[in-house]
Amino acid sequence: MASHASSDQTVDDHNAWRLDSPGIAGWKRTARPDDPNKFFIVSADCHVQEPNDLWVQRMPKDLHHRLPGVSVDPKGEKFQKTEGFRPIRIRDVPFEGEDRLRNQSGKTPEERLKDLAADGVDCEVLFPNKGLAMWATPDAKFSQAMCRAYNEWAWEVFGPYNDRLAPMACIATGDIDGAVAEVQRTAKLGFKGLSLPCKPVWGAPNHEDLNYNLPELDPLWAAIQDADLPFTFHVSTGRDPRTARGNGGAVINYAVHSLAPTMEPIVNICASGVLERFPKLRFGSIEAGIGWVPWALTAMDEAYRKHHMWVRPKLHALPSEYFKARGFASFGEDPPGLDLARTHGLVDNFMWANDYPHHEGTWPHSAAAIERTMGALTDEERAKILGLNAARVFKFDVPARYLKFSDTAALAAQR
Repeated sequence: MASHASSDQTVDDHNAWRLDSPGIAGWKRTARPDDPNKFFIVSADCHVQEPNDLWVQRMPKDLHHRLPGVSVDPKGEKFQKTEGFRPIRIRDVPFEGEDRLRNQSGKTPEERLKDLAADGVDCEVLFPNKGLAMWATPDAKFSQAMCRAYNEWAWEVFGPYNDRLAPMACIATGDIDGAVAEVQRTAKLGFKGLSLPCKPVWGAPNHEDLNYNLPELDPLWAAIQDADLPFTFHVSTGRDPRTARGNGGAVINYAVHSLAPTMEPIVNICASGVLERFPKLRFGSIEAGIGWVPWALTAMDEAYRKHHMWVRPKLHALPSEYFKARGFASFGEDPPGLDLARTHGLVDNFMWANDYPHHEGTWPHSAAAIERTMGALTDEERAKILGLNAARVFKFDVPARYLKFSDTAALAAQR
């Protein structure tokens, strides 16, 4: 196997596989950062590194005891403390080599720009890290207060870099009035998009809870449509992703309790008539992969056709058509999803991401990962998935050096 590294970092044995590449024979453009014909690349899913005291510094003292954090039991054992999670014992896992590098990177905008450039990435869409726990509470107003504090910090830090480092404004949708106000406030600041939890009400599914298919949320959809902002659903929000315990728990929780539930809000949006009442909404899943998307669209259409006698409301198009017109999904390495992208007409809906600086991401060897997984795509398909789709949705400007390519120039002309 040929190999290509996008970092000068010495690669340890646990991460050597990240360098594997079949090469770039026949590629007109590549993802390699030193290639003069490099693709314009947007990572549609990256994560900030919030300071530990962000919420303590920005929220009233009478709420400090409720904030996510660490508790210590009488035996000296440390546990993650979050209102909506069961207590999880914190294990002292040593990080070495590239794993340590990922754990410590991305703390300043300047550092991020340097690291992303070395990985071939031009722009990134930013989500919380510690802040993913902001939605892990049944108290929606408390969640909204944490989101507001996070948004204030995110704009202070990344606002001056918003043309390339675009944080998503976090919204607690269980508090509808507060959510509408925060959408309007952050839109005026200049945020390029929103991050909503996968369920408006934190916790296990309950048919009595508010959910995204119900008309009670129409004021929120109206505010988002008026703001002209795309909204996203990131994995591991809405319910506890660490549900399984014991043997295999890390794998079970990742696949079943973190990734899979991200499908629920997408189906809610596509099947319920929301997009008929608000036809300009743009929405997508983040970090849940793309292989499930063709299956989910097919399943929704099958249910609509075969269960037509029970379906309410009647739609003017199939659920899959709403997703293809307005939806998107991000992934890192998902060969099955890429195999299905063209045959299911989803090339315009998929967005690549390196998930910087998380361990499940591809940084700092994204070019090799792209070469491993995108060899069967055409040059134009790679261009869309690697950056042009995200640029269109999140309104990133494409630098002039990329405009020599017809597909890139065409996108810039549309803007």
